[in-house]
Amino acid sequence: MTGKVVIAGGTGFIGRYFENRFHNLGYEVRIISRQPPHVNWNDTASIVETLEGAELLINLAGKSVNCRYNEANKQDIRNSRIRTTKILGESIMACKFPPSIWMNSSTATIYRHSEDRPMTEENGEIGSGFSVDVAVNWEKAFFDFDLEKTRQIALRTAIVLGKNGGVVTPYKNLVKFGLGGVQGTGAQQFSWIHIEDLFQIILFLKSRDHLSGVFNCSAPNPVSNQELMRLLRTEMNIPLGLPSPKWLLEIGAMVIKTETELVLKSRWVIPEKLEKEGYMFTFNKLQHTLHDIL
Repeated sequence: MTGKVVIAGGTGFIGRYFENRFHNLGYEVRIISRQPPHVNWNDTASIVETLEGAELLINLAGKSVNCRYNEANKQDIRNSRIRTTKILGESIMACKFPPSIWMNSSTATIYRHSEDRPMTEENGEIGSGFSVDVAVNWEKAFFDFDLEKTRQIALRTAIVLGKNGGVVTPYKNLVKFGLGGVQGTGAQQFSWIHIEDLFQIILFLKSRDHLSGVFNCSAPNPVSNQELMRLLRTEMNIPLGLPSPKWLLEIGAMVIKTETELVLKSRWVIPEKLEKEGYMFTFNKLQHTLHDIL
């Protein structure tokens, strides 16, 4: 047995992948979730016990943003991130032997819509609007904890691509049903990361005691929406796809109860700090990634 890893919010697409990968490396894995039989968010004593002596805590908790931004959903999105982060911070402070490292999810959506230049940790510009406000307050809740014995890293993660989950399924369906053309202008940038690289980044950051703060978790080669859809059509052997102008996306988003921001915001995010520290991406090109996961 290598040690103990705790994954908060670990029952989703990313959490299940991480759980399997850590198990394969010989770690004991504990999950905090509202789903039984895992440690429940309302059981503070059990959370503290779970965190005691852990090598690593990863917090992935948060309601999916794939919904309409009505007031009820906004409140759930905000609370599911900020409240769980505060619960974890307070629980760490109650530990006699707190986790060595706490990695908290954040999002590449924190940066502004950018079609003019890439956003780095040092020179990226924070955006505006609901999603950005959530991200800013999420990171603030995380870094407000001053933890003497626990190193803290916020993972500003791009769109995660992997088999059997995440955004791949709806994109595949669009292409399959002939709607795999550009969305909006097609010029908006699509920043992404293969789920295995995200896992390897966590191991990389864990092994380097001098690293803390904010890290962009995004592959180094974002593509435009036009290129994304072209690569998807190529990989799926479907040569043509109808475009979806903004007005049509607005109607479709209402029908399927989501927001057009998920496809129209230009996320142009570069992992400058990771590359400077020497991290080498296994999946640095989208074509290679799609070939692996489709």
